[in-house]
Amino acid sequence: MNILSKIWEDNIARTCLIFLLILYLLIIFSDFITPYNPNSRDPKSSYLPPSKIHFFSNGKPVIPYINKTLQELDSINFSKKITEDKTKQYPLKLFVIGDGYKILGIIPCKIHLFGTGTEERFYLFGTDRNGRDIFSRIIHGGRPSLTIGFIGLLIVIPLGVLYGGISGYYGGTTDNIMMRISEALMSIPYFYLIVVLASILPANISNSQKFLLITIILSLVGWAGLSRVIRGQVLSIKEEEYALSAKAIGMNDLKIIINHIIPQTTSYLIIAATLSIPGFIIGESALSFLGLGITQPDPSWGNILAEGKELSNILVRPWILLLPATFIFISIISFNVLGDKLRDILDPKN
Repeated sequence: MNILSKIWEDNIARTCLIFLLILYLLIIFSDFITPYNPNSRDPKSSYLPPSKIHFFSNGKPVIPYINKTLQELDSINFSKKITEDKTKQYPLKLFVIGDGYKILGIIPCKIHLFGTGTEERFYLFGTDRNGRDIFSRIIHGGRPSLTIGFIGLLIVIPLGVLYGGISGYYGGTTDNIMMRISEALMSIPYFYLIVVLASILPANISNSQKFLLITIILSLVGWAGLSRVIRGQVLSIKEEEYALSAKAIGMNDLKIIINHIIPQTTSYLIIAATLSIPGFIIGESALSFLGLGITQPDPSWGNILAEGKELSNILVRPWILLLPATFIFISIISFNVLGDKLRDILDPKN
């Protein structure tokens, strides 16, 4: 609680923490919050701009509403012209019936947080080329992008801590051999390595299996740096009296490392974990952007971003590129700011 209170006292860190809490609440309750299924297609609604919300009618405040969207073909410019039928208004409502989903994968439900509750669809962020709601896809796409870091840490931290702990504790030849191995792994260009490893994944596996394999790949190439730092800390910690006393009474070396030495690195591990998550987010998004990660139709911030990179979209529909990029930017900068703040709080030199 003391750490949380210190974070809360810092305006920037508090704002980042609130942003992350909102993002994770959005992805946890994404089925309820988003008005439509992320893969629900409407071919007639391809590349629609964000729906225009009206808060006033005849100069008076009213319940927010949208007008009926009309699409016309401009025969001169061969382009689609989007207009509004102002005679048909559809109020936005809370708790409307929409696409079905399952709560916890078990309980069927069709209630969504907001929508029109009519045949006129409300697109907060517009639609993509297949007429899918971009808002629903971005929120659902946050699931793989924001969870991969925590899952990856379950592999990186135990592997890096144990490897670095053993290397630092035994020292000598063992330390030299183990550190040369980790340095060799660190010398390989990180991004090119994960691209090569991801590109050799079987083409017929599902996105769920691909997500798991990408997580493992990112984790297996990310533990070496952590192991070097842990090794350096263990070199000094093993000379402390409590570690020497445990060794003097005949305690097993592995127990000394796990029970007495590694717990003293907890502060650094908390900081390292917070600062490592952005790397996983960037790695997953980059692979999906290149078509080596989560692929269509399943949403991911990376593959949503990939559609927005087309020149026609950048010039005419920039929100397709900017919206997922904004979510990636906010999540990464928030984790980095919190990591820096935790380092200031937990650094024993302060």
